Amino acid sequence: MPNSEWTEENISYAMCFFPWIGAVIGAVSLGIFRLSEWAQKMGISVSPLLGTILLVLVPILITGGIHMDGFLDTQDALSSYQPKERRLEILKDSHAGAFAIISCAVYLLFYVGVYSSLSWESIKVIALGFVLSRILSGLAVVTFPQARKNGMAATFSQNAAKKATKAVLILYLIILGMIILAVGGWRGLVCLITAGFMFLYYYRMSMDKFGGITGDLAGYFLQMCELLMAAAVVVSDVVIKSIIG
Repeated sequence: MPNSEWTEENISYAMCFFPWIGAVIGAVSLGIFRLSEWAQKMGISVSPLLGTILLVLVPILITGGIHMDGFLDTQDALSSYQPKERRLEILKDSHAGAFAIISCAVYLLFYVGVYSSLSWESIKVIALGFVLSRILSGLAVVTFPQARKNGMAATFSQNAAKKATKAVLILYLIILGMIILAVGGWRGLVCLITAGFMFLYYYRMSMDKFGGITGDLAGYFLQMCELLMAAAVVVSDVVIKSIIG
């Protein structure tokens, strides 16, 4: 996206459009999966691993890694076992610690493992999950307490038209929930339950460890929610097919 100047006016409804980034990521992911399937059927000698890795990289490439950055900073802060004030300082530190690097490697490898067992039924639900995670993240920004008075999350929260944004995001959530259930069946139900538990954990962890949310914690939630939803959907897909088969 081209660089733009954030003002109080154009930030007011920014969270209402945040889920649409997930729609773009989901659409690109579906396209890559279909392209990989087509290559296999046509006998093109491309390793399935390439398609799997591309799927893992899609969210990072489209978002510029901004949410992964928050995930890594949060992992450093959580692994420090320091008081709240010190954890917040670690979140602001631009240097990557050992736990961030380890967490990044484990995260990406786990994602590759999950995506190596994808099917068309599971990828459809996972694609919708990219929208779901951003709806929940947007709701958190306008409803959860802020750990700091300044920062990205605080800026969006303070300048948001909260009532209108909440109403839009809740409407998104209801509509998307029905779509996920219609598309995925039991897979969709598992996806929604997993996202719900992660949302609750996000709130409790943020309040207990940091006294509220920050932009980095929002990135952490997004990355973890998407990974856990994907894992839950793939596992449920395998279980359902083993029962039916």
